[in-house]
Formats: sequence, C-alpha cells, structure tokens
Amino acid sequence: MKSKQLKTVLVTGGAGYVGAVLVPKLINAGYKVKVIDLYLYGTDVFDTVPKKTDLTEIKGDIRDQRLLAKHIPGCDAIIHLACISNDPSYELDPQLGKSINYDAFPPLVDISKKSGVKRFIYASSSSVYGIKNELEVTEDLSLDPLTDYSKFKALCEEYLQSEATDDFIVTTIRPSTVCGYSPRQRLDLTVNILTNHAINKGKITVFGGRQKRPNLHIADMTDLYLFLLEQADQNIHKKIYNVGYENYSVHDIAEKVRNTLDGNIPITTTPTDDNRSYHVSSKKIKAELGFEASHSIEQAIIDLQKAFDSGKIPNPMDDIRYYNIRTMQSVHLK
Repeated sequence: MKSKQLKTVLVTGGAGYVGAVLVPKLINAGYKVKVIDLYLYGTDVFDTVPKKTDLTEIKGDIRDQRLLAKHIPGCDAIIHLACISNDPSYELDPQLGKSINYDAFPPLVDISKKSGVKRFIYASSSSVYGIKNELEVTEDLSLDPLTDYSKFKALCEEYLQSEATDDFIVTTIRPSTVCGYSPRQRLDLTVNILTNHAINKGKITVFGGRQKRPNLHIADMTDLYLFLLEQADQNIHKKIYNVGYENYSVHDIAEKVRNTLDGNIPITTTPTDDNRSYHVSSKKIKAELGFEASHSIEQAIIDLQKAFDSGKIPNPMDDIRYYNIRTMQSVHLK
C-alpha cells in the first residue's frame, strides 16, 4: 500500500535497467510516476505498462536545470538512478561522466528541495569503499574510491547529507551489483555476463576469478525502493545503507551459472587487471529496518534463461542496447 504522504514519485534514469522494473512496481503500488531519461536504449520500455495514465515520460537531460524546474514541482519523492553507469562507460569520456554523475547532482538536489520534495533517495554504489582488507565491509568504514566514477558517487553522498533538513528527508543506498532480467536488459554485469555466455556461447570465460562481487537480484533492488518510500521519516533520515545479498568470487558465480544451467558447460579462466574485490555487509539495513534481500543468484540465472528462451532478449551477443559501453560509444552526448 502506498504512503499517504507520498503520491507522486520522480525517477531519474527511470527507463534504465533498474528503472524499467521499478516504475511498473511503483504504478502497481498506487503511485503516480514521472520518468526523466535520455532514452538512449530505446523508447519502448514502458509500452506494456498498465495504467499508463499514471506514468509521465519526459525525454530529457538531468543537466537541464530548466527541465528539472518545470517537472519536479508537484513531486513528493525523487529516486535518483540516472548516471553514466560503471567505470568503463565513465572512462570513455570522463568530462561527460563528471557532468552527469556529479555536476548535475547539486542542482538536482537544490531544485528538489526548493520545490517541496519531501524525500530524496540516492542510488550510490558499494564501489565507494575501494578495496578493503576487512572480512565484511560495513557502512562505518572509510570511503576510498579507486576511480572517478566511485569518487563522484561518494561526493554526491556528501552533498546530499549536507542538504538534509527536517522537511527534506534524504536516504542513500550503496547497492551491490544488480543481476537478473529487466525489460531494459543489461548484459554487462557479472551474473548476467556469465549467464549470457553460458547460454549463447556454450562456454564461460572468467577474468581473474578470485575477486569477490556482492550481488543483488533486481527484484530485491526494486522492492527496496518501495520499502523505503513506506518508512517513517525518522527511520530513514540521513541514513546510509549497504544493500546486497550474496558475496561470492567471480569463479564461484561462474560455477553457480554452470550448475544451474548445465553441469557440462566449460569454464575458462584468463588473467585480468581488474582486481577490485568487495565483501559488503548488509546487516545494518536488516537490523534497523527489517529489510533483507531474498532472491538468489540462481533465481537471477533462471530468470535470464527464461527470457532468452522466450525471445525477450534477441541478438544478445551483438545488440549494443545490452551493453552500456557499446551504447555510449555510439552516441554523441556533450
């Protein structure tokens, strides 16, 4: 049941991988939803969404402050997903990445605050911690981002915290790597990559393998946003939470893919210079709010298999829509 106080939710980047699953859930829960997105990956993501009268789609750039000032008033909550996602895509054009991931953020927060938005939920990243020696990475550890992508995620967190007031409730989440099927599919995330290769190439290639990757099923990721909208202000105000479910090495994930699909799929291991490794603890959000992710990696693998089998992900190896870096290489943003 939707909150009595929050009726209209604006989702930036709402036509992306997570947003494509989140937006229909918000509408089904009784919210009116606005989406601001560049629609780089196609404009048909919400064609089958019921109750289209509760959805307003705005094709636009979050760097456009006049656009924000026009569409944010009347919104009760902002869920900020929009960004150049992942390090390789960011590094294609660091200046562009900074303009979207960081420079656009303070104006977005300021306009939201001035427009009477009651809640602002920010999707940061578990990558802000960098590489830690601790067995479990908790929210009280220092932030040591290794890349500009994660550095600007951390700086956005800091700015949002500084702008919080009793009338402007802010929450930051640091999600693990999301996996599973979405109408706006990504095939450049660990579980999704390995599953795609296993099904469509008949073999799995693991780069490195010992690096640990915390994972989160897209169903849990999107359920969390609805869950946060329902919480009392005092429970989530100025709170920062890790959110994940399973921490496994990349090689262990490959084994799960093989065992879930077909025990005979060969796994090949090759060297990598990407040694980022995270073991993120999500105990705090369970202890304080009672939220716990419940969908497994195996469920994400099966969901993807069903999507491949039913033709929902056509041309998975070559269509650039499934790969952020390839799409970014093909467009010319300024």
